[in-house]
Amino acid sequence: MDNDPRWQPSLRYPDPAIVALDPSFRKYHLPLSAVERLHHGTRWGEGPVWLGDARCLLWSDIPNNRVLKWDEETGAVAAWRKPSNNANGHTRDRQGRIIACEHLGRRVVRFEYDGAITVIADSYEGRRLNSPNDVVVKSDGSIWFTDPPFGILGFYEGERHTPELPSTNVYRVDGDSGEIACVADDIDHPNGLAFSPDESILYIVESRSEPRNILAYDVDGAKLRNRRTFIACAPGETPDGFRVDLDGNLWCGWGMMPGLDGVRVFNGAGAPIGHIHLPERCANLAFGGRHRNRLFMAAAQSLFSLYVNTQGC
Repeated sequence: MDNDPRWQPSLRYPDPAIVALDPSFRKYHLPLSAVERLHHGTRWGEGPVWLGDARCLLWSDIPNNRVLKWDEETGAVAAWRKPSNNANGHTRDRQGRIIACEHLGRRVVRFEYDGAITVIADSYEGRRLNSPNDVVVKSDGSIWFTDPPFGILGFYEGERHTPELPSTNVYRVDGDSGEIACVADDIDHPNGLAFSPDESILYIVESRSEPRNILAYDVDGAKLRNRRTFIACAPGETPDGFRVDLDGNLWCGWGMMPGLDGVRVFNGAGAPIGHIHLPERCANLAFGGRHRNRLFMAAAQSLFSLYVNTQGC
Protein backbone atom coordinates (compact mmCIF):
# COMPACT_ATOMS: atom_id res chain seq x y z
CA MET A 1 0.00 0.00 0.00
CA ASP A 2 0.98 3.64 -0.36
CA ASN A 3 3.09 4.61 2.66
CA ASP A 4 5.02 7.60 1.33
CA PRO A 5 3.74 10.99 2.57
CA ARG A 6 5.64 13.02 -0.04
CA TRP A 7 2.91 12.65 -2.67
CA GLN A 8 -0.80 13.10 -2.12
CA PRO A 9 -3.64 12.43 -4.56
CA SER A 10 -5.67 15.34 -5.77
CA LEU A 11 -8.74 16.12 -3.70
CA ARG A 12 -10.20 18.06 -6.61
CA TYR A 13 -12.01 17.02 -9.75
CA PRO A 14 -10.81 17.39 -12.39
CA ASP A 15 -7.33 16.35 -11.31
CA PRO A 16 -4.91 19.18 -12.25
CA ALA A 17 -2.25 16.57 -13.02
CA ILE A 18 -4.14 15.67 -16.21
CA VAL A 19 -3.50 18.32 -18.86
CA ALA A 20 -4.93 18.68 -22.35
CA LEU A 21 -2.26 19.88 -24.77
CA ASP A 22 -4.85 19.87 -27.54
CA PRO A 23 -8.67 20.06 -27.33
CA SER A 24 -8.90 16.58 -28.88
CA PHE A 25 -7.58 15.07 -25.64
CA ARG A 26 -10.71 16.05 -23.72
CA LYS A 27 -12.68 13.11 -25.08
CA TYR A 28 -10.22 10.76 -23.37
CA HIS A 29 -10.16 12.57 -20.03
CA LEU A 30 -12.73 11.50 -17.45
CA PRO A 31 -13.19 14.60 -15.25
CA LEU A 32 -14.22 12.49 -12.25
CA SER A 33 -11.15 10.28 -12.40
CA ALA A 34 -7.90 11.15 -10.61
CA VAL A 35 -4.41 9.70 -10.54
CA GLU A 36 -4.12 7.05 -7.81
CA ARG A 37 -0.94 5.63 -6.33
CA LEU A 38 -1.40 1.91 -5.78
CA HIS A 39 2.05 1.10 -4.39
CA HIS A 40 5.30 2.76 -3.39
CA GLY A 41 8.60 0.99 -2.78
CA THR A 42 10.19 -0.21 -6.01
CA ARG A 43 13.68 0.76 -7.12
CA TRP A 44 12.88 0.86 -10.85
CA GLY A 45 9.38 -0.18 -11.88
CA GLU A 46 8.90 -1.53 -15.40
CA GLY A 47 7.10 -3.97 -17.68
CA PRO A 48 3.46 -4.00 -16.45
CA VAL A 49 0.94 -6.52 -17.82
CA TRP A 50 -2.72 -6.92 -16.91
CA LEU A 51 -4.15 -10.38 -16.15
CA GLY A 52 -7.90 -10.01 -16.51
CA ASP A 53 -8.69 -13.59 -15.57
CA ALA A 54 -6.84 -13.15 -12.27
CA ARG A 55 -7.86 -9.50 -11.78
CA CYS A 56 -4.31 -8.43 -11.08
CA LEU A 57 -1.40 -6.51 -12.53
CA LEU A 58 2.16 -7.79 -12.71
CA TRP A 59 5.09 -5.42 -13.01
CA SER A 60 8.87 -5.62 -12.71
CA ASP A 61 11.13 -4.18 -10.05
CA ILE A 62 14.29 -4.82 -12.01
CA PRO A 63 17.09 -3.94 -9.53
CA ASN A 64 15.31 -5.83 -6.74
CA ASN A 65 15.15 -8.90 -9.01
CA ARG A 66 11.44 -9.45 -8.57
CA VAL A 67 8.09 -9.23 -10.29
CA LEU A 68 5.30 -7.82 -8.13
CA LYS A 69 1.57 -8.50 -8.25
CA TRP A 70 -1.12 -5.94 -7.40
CA ASP A 71 -4.51 -7.50 -6.61
CA GLU A 72 -7.51 -5.52 -7.88
CA GLU A 73 -9.91 -6.89 -5.25
CA THR A 74 -7.82 -6.28 -2.14
CA GLY A 75 -5.17 -3.79 -3.24
CA ALA A 76 -2.54 -6.08 -1.76
CA VAL A 77 0.94 -6.23 -3.31
CA ALA A 78 3.09 -9.32 -3.10
CA ALA A 79 6.02 -10.88 -4.92
CA TRP A 80 4.82 -12.94 -7.89
CA ARG A 81 8.28 -14.10 -8.96
CA LYS A 82 11.49 -13.70 -6.94
CA PRO A 83 14.16 -14.02 -8.14
CA SER A 84 12.94 -12.97 -11.56
CA ASN A 85 16.22 -13.03 -13.50
CA ASN A 86 15.91 -9.23 -13.47
CA ALA A 87 12.84 -9.44 -15.68
CA ASN A 88 11.84 -6.31 -17.58
CA GLY A 89 9.04 -6.24 -20.17
CA HIS A 90 5.97 -8.51 -20.06
CA THR A 91 3.03 -9.30 -22.30
CA ARG A 92 0.58 -12.15 -22.93
CA ASP A 93 0.32 -14.31 -26.00
CA ARG A 94 -2.89 -15.24 -27.82
CA GLN A 95 -3.40 -18.20 -25.47
CA GLY A 96 -3.10 -16.02 -22.38
CA ARG A 97 0.37 -17.22 -21.40
CA ILE A 98 2.78 -14.67 -19.92
CA ILE A 99 5.84 -13.70 -21.95
CA ALA A 100 8.77 -12.09 -20.12
CA CYS A 101 12.07 -10.46 -21.09
CA GLU A 102 14.92 -11.34 -18.73
CA HIS A 103 18.05 -9.23 -18.31
CA LEU A 104 19.96 -11.76 -16.22
CA GLY A 105 18.89 -14.75 -18.29
CA ARG A 106 19.46 -12.75 -21.50
CA ARG A 107 16.39 -14.41 -22.95
CA VAL A 108 12.66 -14.24 -23.66
CA VAL A 109 10.60 -16.86 -21.85
CA ARG A 110 7.01 -18.09 -21.70
CA PHE A 111 5.22 -19.31 -18.57
CA GLU A 112 3.15 -22.39 -19.38
CA TYR A 113 -0.15 -23.30 -17.73
CA ASP A 114 1.51 -26.07 -15.70
CA GLY A 115 4.18 -23.74 -14.32
CA ALA A 116 6.95 -24.78 -16.69
CA ILE A 117 9.13 -22.12 -18.32
CA THR A 118 9.78 -22.33 -22.05
CA VAL A 119 12.70 -20.43 -23.57
CA ILE A 120 11.43 -18.54 -26.61
CA ALA A 121 14.77 -16.96 -27.57
CA ASP A 122 18.21 -16.69 -25.99
CA SER A 123 20.53 -16.39 -28.98
CA TYR A 124 20.73 -15.32 -32.59
CA GLU A 125 23.05 -16.91 -35.14
CA GLY A 126 24.97 -18.66 -32.37
CA ARG A 127 25.54 -15.57 -30.22
CA ARG A 128 23.81 -14.76 -26.95
CA LEU A 129 21.22 -12.02 -26.85
CA ASN A 130 22.12 -8.84 -24.98
CA SER A 131 19.27 -8.23 -22.50
CA PRO A 132 15.77 -8.39 -24.02
CA ASN A 133 13.89 -5.30 -22.94
CA ASP A 134 10.29 -5.12 -24.18
CA VAL A 135 8.02 -7.50 -26.05
CA VAL A 136 4.73 -7.59 -27.99
CA VAL A 137 2.76 -10.42 -29.58
CA LYS A 138 1.06 -9.99 -32.95
CA SER A 139 -2.30 -11.56 -33.82
CA ASP A 140 -0.54 -14.27 -35.88
CA GLY A 141 1.20 -15.46 -32.70
CA SER A 142 4.62 -14.05 -33.60
CA ILE A 143 6.66 -12.51 -30.78
CA TRP A 144 8.56 -9.25 -31.41
CA PHE A 145 11.14 -7.93 -28.94
CA THR A 146 13.91 -5.36 -28.54
CA ASP A 147 17.41 -6.27 -27.36
CA PRO A 148 19.52 -3.35 -26.09
CA PRO A 149 22.44 -4.06 -23.72
CA PHE A 150 21.13 -2.19 -20.66
CA GLY A 151 21.00 -5.30 -18.47
CA ILE A 152 24.63 -6.29 -19.16
CA LEU A 153 26.27 -2.88 -18.70
CA GLY A 154 26.68 -3.37 -14.95
CA PHE A 155 25.41 -5.22 -11.89
CA TYR A 156 22.34 -3.09 -11.09
CA GLU A 157 19.81 -4.50 -13.58
CA GLY A 158 21.58 -7.78 -14.31
CA GLU A 159 25.24 -8.78 -14.59
CA ARG A 160 28.06 -7.22 -16.59
CA HIS A 161 28.96 -8.98 -19.81
CA THR A 162 30.49 -8.05 -23.14
CA PRO A 163 27.76 -7.80 -25.80
CA GLU A 164 27.93 -10.49 -28.45
CA LEU A 165 25.34 -8.89 -30.73
CA PRO A 166 24.80 -5.30 -31.92
CA SER A 167 22.79 -2.95 -29.70
CA THR A 168 20.63 -2.01 -32.67
CA ASN A 169 18.52 -5.13 -33.27
CA VAL A 170 14.83 -5.95 -33.04
CA TYR A 171 13.78 -9.60 -33.42
CA ARG A 172 10.73 -11.58 -34.46
CA VAL A 173 10.03 -15.15 -33.35
CA ASP A 174 7.66 -17.02 -35.63
CA GLY A 175 4.60 -18.25 -33.78
CA ASP A 176 4.53 -21.60 -35.58
CA SER A 177 8.12 -22.59 -36.25
CA GLY A 178 9.82 -20.70 -33.40
CA GLU A 179 12.41 -19.39 -35.87
CA ILE A 180 14.05 -16.13 -34.83
CA ALA A 181 14.80 -13.40 -37.36
CA CYS A 182 16.27 -9.91 -37.06
CA VAL A 183 13.67 -7.49 -38.44
CA ALA A 184 15.56 -4.25 -37.77
CA ASP A 185 19.29 -3.64 -37.29
CA ASP A 186 19.43 0.14 -37.59
CA ILE A 187 18.01 1.38 -34.26
CA ASP A 188 20.31 2.94 -31.69
CA HIS A 189 19.37 0.93 -28.56
CA PRO A 190 15.74 -0.03 -29.32
CA ASN A 191 13.47 0.03 -26.29
CA GLY A 192 9.66 0.10 -26.05
CA LEU A 193 7.58 -1.12 -28.98
CA ALA A 194 3.91 -1.46 -29.90
CA PHE A 195 1.73 -2.15 -32.93
CA SER A 196 -0.92 0.18 -34.29
CA PRO A 197 -4.49 -1.12 -33.80
CA ASP A 198 -4.56 -2.71 -37.27
CA GLU A 199 -0.96 -3.97 -36.90
CA SER A 200 0.10 -2.21 -40.08
CA ILE A 201 2.68 -0.09 -38.20
CA LEU A 202 5.23 -1.02 -35.55
CA TYR A 203 6.39 1.85 -33.35
CA ILE A 204 9.79 1.54 -31.62
CA VAL A 205 11.59 3.87 -29.22
CA GLU A 206 15.17 4.68 -30.25
CA SER A 207 16.52 5.33 -26.79
CA ARG A 208 20.07 6.47 -27.47
CA SER A 209 19.50 8.87 -30.32
CA GLU A 210 20.15 12.49 -29.43
CA PRO A 211 17.46 13.51 -28.80
CA ARG A 212 15.41 10.36 -28.54
CA ASN A 213 12.97 9.42 -31.28
CA ILE A 214 9.96 7.20 -31.65
CA LEU A 215 10.30 5.45 -35.00
CA ALA A 216 7.61 3.93 -37.19
CA TYR A 217 7.93 1.01 -39.62
CA ASP A 218 5.40 -0.43 -42.01
CA VAL A 219 4.71 -4.10 -41.22
CA ASP A 220 4.96 -6.27 -44.32
CA GLY A 221 4.17 -9.77 -43.09
CA ALA A 222 7.24 -10.88 -41.18
CA LYS A 223 9.32 -7.88 -42.26
CA LEU A 224 9.58 -4.18 -41.50
CA ARG A 225 9.88 -1.52 -44.18
CA ASN A 226 9.96 2.25 -44.59
CA ARG A 227 11.70 3.42 -41.43
CA ARG A 228 10.74 6.95 -40.46
CA THR A 229 10.78 9.23 -37.44
CA PHE A 230 7.25 9.33 -36.08
CA ILE A 231 7.95 11.57 -33.07
CA ALA A 232 11.09 13.70 -32.81
CA CYS A 233 11.56 14.40 -29.12
CA ALA A 234 12.83 17.66 -27.73
CA PRO A 235 16.03 17.67 -25.63
CA GLY A 236 15.34 16.16 -22.23
CA GLU A 237 12.28 14.22 -23.35
CA THR A 238 12.86 10.51 -22.78
CA PRO A 239 10.16 8.11 -24.00
CA ASP A 240 10.49 4.56 -22.75
CA GLY A 241 7.67 2.02 -22.84
CA PHE A 242 4.26 2.81 -24.31
CA ARG A 243 0.89 1.37 -25.35
CA VAL A 244 -1.60 2.17 -28.08
CA ASP A 245 -5.36 2.63 -27.64
CA LEU A 246 -8.15 1.68 -30.04
CA ASP A 247 -8.06 5.13 -31.66
CA GLY A 248 -4.36 4.78 -32.45
CA ASN A 249 -3.11 7.17 -29.76
CA LEU A 250 0.27 6.42 -28.16
CA TRP A 251 0.37 6.64 -24.36
CA CYS A 252 4.08 6.96 -23.60
CA GLY A 253 6.12 6.72 -20.43
CA TRP A 254 7.86 10.09 -20.24
CA GLY A 255 10.48 12.08 -18.34
CA MET A 256 13.00 12.67 -17.02
CA MET A 257 12.90 16.02 -15.29
CA PRO A 258 10.28 17.98 -13.36
CA GLY A 259 7.48 19.06 -15.65
CA LEU A 260 8.09 16.17 -18.03
CA ASP A 261 7.74 13.16 -15.71
CA GLY A 262 4.60 11.15 -16.34
CA VAL A 263 2.78 10.02 -19.46
CA ARG A 264 2.69 11.94 -22.75
CA VAL A 265 -0.13 11.14 -25.18
CA PHE A 266 0.24 11.47 -28.96
CA ASN A 267 -2.41 11.03 -31.62
CA GLY A 268 -2.03 8.86 -34.70
CA ALA A 269 -0.40 11.73 -36.57
CA GLY A 270 2.33 12.08 -33.94
CA ALA A 271 1.02 15.31 -32.38
CA PRO A 272 1.08 15.66 -28.58
CA ILE A 273 -2.45 15.97 -27.24
CA GLY A 274 -2.23 15.30 -23.50
CA HIS A 275 0.00 14.79 -20.48
CA ILE A 276 -0.47 13.03 -17.15
CA HIS A 277 1.92 14.56 -14.63
CA LEU A 278 3.48 12.21 -12.09
CA PRO A 279 6.02 12.90 -9.35
CA GLU A 280 8.38 10.31 -10.85
CA ARG A 281 9.66 9.23 -14.23
CA CYS A 282 7.22 6.75 -15.79
CA ALA A 283 9.02 3.88 -17.50
CA ASN A 284 6.17 1.82 -18.92
CA LEU A 285 2.44 1.31 -18.77
CA ALA A 286 -0.44 -1.01 -19.57
CA PHE A 287 -4.18 -0.81 -20.04
CA GLY A 288 -6.23 -3.07 -17.79
CA GLY A 289 -9.37 -3.47 -15.75
CA ARG A 290 -12.51 -5.21 -16.95
CA HIS A 291 -12.95 -2.81 -19.87
CA ARG A 292 -9.24 -2.12 -20.54
CA ASN A 293 -9.91 1.52 -19.68
CA ARG A 294 -7.68 1.76 -16.62
CA LEU A 295 -4.17 2.98 -17.32
CA PHE A 296 -1.54 1.43 -15.07
CA MET A 297 1.70 3.44 -14.96
CA ALA A 298 4.90 1.82 -13.69
CA ALA A 299 7.07 4.68 -12.45
CA ALA A 300 10.48 4.61 -10.82
CA GLN A 301 9.38 3.93 -7.24
CA SER A 302 5.60 3.69 -7.55
CA LEU A 303 2.68 2.17 -9.41
CA PHE A 304 -0.01 4.64 -10.45
CA SER A 305 -3.37 4.25 -12.18
CA LEU A 306 -5.96 6.41 -13.92
CA TYR A 307 -9.30 5.61 -15.53
CA VAL A 308 -9.51 7.04 -19.05
CA ASN A 309 -12.22 7.28 -21.70
CA THR A 310 -10.64 4.88 -24.16
CA GLN A 311 -9.50 1.27 -24.26
CA GLY A 312 -6.12 -0.29 -24.87
CA CYS A 313 -5.53 -2.56 -27.84
